[in-house]
Amino acid sequence: MRGEVLHYDQEQGFGFITGADGKRYTFAREDLRREMALARGDAVEFQPNGDRASGILSVSARTAGAAESAAAAAAAAGPLPGSAPVSTAHFGRDAESGAAESTDLWSYFWRGLTTNYVNFSGRARRKEFWGFCLFWMIGLVVVIGAGLSVDLSRGDVEGGGDVPVVMLGLIVLFFLLTFLPWVALIVRRLHDLGLTGWLAILCFLPYVGGLAALVFGLIPTQAGDNKWGPVPAGVRI
Repeated sequence: MRGEVLHYDQEQGFGFITGADGKRYTFAREDLRREMALARGDAVEFQPNGDRASGILSVSARTAGAAESAAAAAAAAGPLPGSAPVSTAHFGRDAESGAAESTDLWSYFWRGLTTNYVNFSGRARRKEFWGFCLFWMIGLVVVIGAGLSVDLSRGDVEGGGDVPVVMLGLIVLFFLLTFLPWVALIVRRLHDLGLTGWLAILCFLPYVGGLAALVFGLIPTQAGDNKWGPVPAGVRI
């Protein structure tokens, strides 16, 4: 598979590659076919193995230039009669944004509950963290309101003697369903600050958990790439 180097630390011997499929792969020095200097933006060929790239070989600028020229010529000539349109491959940040991922607050929240549900790798900017917080709170209010309405309609809380079973059950279910996305988000936020994700434990300790989450949510993104990935899209350094 063809890809592009996102980051490579020559001293530590680790890095990241974005493949032509738009996925990000990690690699180490031992995954190189031979010792070579790699820099961000270098075109490479590799064998995907899960989330790891192996058998990495640098593609010469001449070969890459020839491929780009051929692609440009084909695009200028237009598709052959009866042939299906061919999409152009993108690498690096272009590949990541090839699906035009939105950076609005709702999109961050929705991805946190879907594609990033248990994603403990990569980085999360401040906007992603607070977007998830905002809609999580709105969701909690909706759950409480819906549960209380059902309890009131059944007469479970009339006179203040009975327990609002439906409301409490929905709240517990809501917390259980959103617990893992919360942990994953905090871990990615810590990665964005250049810190280990294990510090997420602080956010779930009694008394200090809320303060720790607030501090981690307010610290700006770390400038430049780090070992957890490039700067998140939309961040201006």
